[in-house]
Amino acid sequence: MSPVLAGVLQLLALIVALGLAYRPLGDYMAGVYSSTKHLRVEKWIYKVIGANPTAEMRWTAYLRGVLAFSAVSVLFLYLLQRVQGSLPGSLGFASIDPDQAFNTAASFVANTNWQSYYGEQAMGHVVQTGGLAVQNFVSAAVGIAVAIALVRGFARSRTGELGNFWSDLVRGTVRILIPISVIGAILLVACGAIQNFAGIHEVGQFTGGTQQWNGGAVASQEVIKELGTNGGGYFNANSAHPFENPNSLSNLLEIFLILVIPFALTRTFGRMVGSVRQGYAILGTMVTIWLGFTALMMWTEFHHGGAALDLAGGAMEGKETRFGIGGSSIFAVATTLTSTGAVNSFHSSYTGFGGGITMLGMQLGEIAPGGVGSGLYGMLIMAVIAVFIAGLMVGRTPEYLGKKIGTRQIKFAACYILITPALVLCFTAAAMALDTPGNSMTNTGAHGFSEILYAYTSGANNNGSAFAGLNADTQWFNSTIGLAMLLGRFLPMVFVLALAGSLAEQTPVPATAGTLRTEKPLFTGLLAGTIMIIAGLTYFPALALGPLAEGLAS
Repeated sequence: MSPVLAGVLQLLALIVALGLAYRPLGDYMAGVYSSTKHLRVEKWIYKVIGANPTAEMRWTAYLRGVLAFSAVSVLFLYLLQRVQGSLPGSLGFASIDPDQAFNTAASFVANTNWQSYYGEQAMGHVVQTGGLAVQNFVSAAVGIAVAIALVRGFARSRTGELGNFWSDLVRGTVRILIPISVIGAILLVACGAIQNFAGIHEVGQFTGGTQQWNGGAVASQEVIKELGTNGGGYFNANSAHPFENPNSLSNLLEIFLILVIPFALTRTFGRMVGSVRQGYAILGTMVTIWLGFTALMMWTEFHHGGAALDLAGGAMEGKETRFGIGGSSIFAVATTLTSTGAVNSFHSSYTGFGGGITMLGMQLGEIAPGGVGSGLYGMLIMAVIAVFIAGLMVGRTPEYLGKKIGTRQIKFAACYILITPALVLCFTAAAMALDTPGNSMTNTGAHGFSEILYAYTSGANNNGSAFAGLNADTQWFNSTIGLAMLLGRFLPMVFVLALAGSLAEQTPVPATAGTLRTEKPLFTGLLAGTIMIIAGLTYFPALALGPLAEGLAS
């Protein structure tokens, strides 16, 4: 079988699996967030944390819950790393330095999972399972909760109440993420991923000595890393490591886990607003962009540009032979079009255009399908922008799902789409202007610039993948990328919840003959075009200096 055919068949199998899971999972999640009943274990949790799950919250109270919970999580994870050397199960590893502990705490709480350390050489079992893995669950649940709050803003009228954050957080964790993770972990173990609490042991005899590896609860952390679009690996090689991702079957399973909740949330959205066709329109936009990026990535990496590439069947540098170009390309697009950041190959080794595709996927805002929750609310923000643009073109007051998009709403949406590019471009400019950050680059020229641009694009967009080649374990990068991750995660949430509150207060506007039909393919095309134009205008100059220049020169 040719490598190209193998890649296409993998993509088709993935599409079928996602299609089979779309409706039942989407309907199930809609039921979870619409139910008025509480499970017994949930009631125990509410009692422990002192929360009233039935109390409705306005957007300001909902935001305070998000920020308070996240602040406590950052502090707890920071302190856990700082005392690691005194904890049992530390595997003899020392406590983490302050700047790296801050960076890691900010990273995992912000659902970014940027790692400037070697996991197998720095983090013991307690920090990995009691700190990092826990945040993989709850940070993902926070993202879904904020998305559900925005959906309620569209669905409700004449009220500013958006639900209860604590109830949404607990339900997302207990009823959605944990059950799927248990099943996924069993499947990963069956595929060959490890799951233990073994200590450090020597493996094999190599020239000049032996290799040392430590075990860990890898399969269970791997599944929530992908399912929650987190991305932080137990090992430095991430999903390229055979302990995390043993074979092509586990690779396909992990890609499925990355995409299944973000895609299914469009069905949840449709059910909760009372029109599944609206959900299909959002899904259509996501799928169009995802398939387009995947096809383009596979073409660039399979394209033969010399004798070496002819012999290898494509651009195999930095890719695992057990996945091939097809499996690596599909994974790379999935992980950068979502906020996952896991890697089964090294993006720095991709062709110039291939590396640019991974960057552009993040720069779109990771909304095709995006992270768990963040992809849906990011796409709905872009839908608001698209409706506003359409209203300007035809001279009508823009409306979306029966809600008027006025000055207040468009200001919230505009602030949302400006925050992340400002963080990315300002921090990149500062790093390139100063001597110390520049010394961390392995390469010079366009590729070296891409290393810096990718790092801040990944951090501010809460992706977490690295371009490789950049020494990010410095005080400058630990501090500035940590700051970019926190601001890139929580500032947009402020405007998402403010928009949700303003929409929930409105009285629905009845549809007329002149109302833009947002469930039609025409709107799907308009939305996709709006996304590409906004991202292109914002990032094209920076991309021209990095991956585009490198691609044209090769």
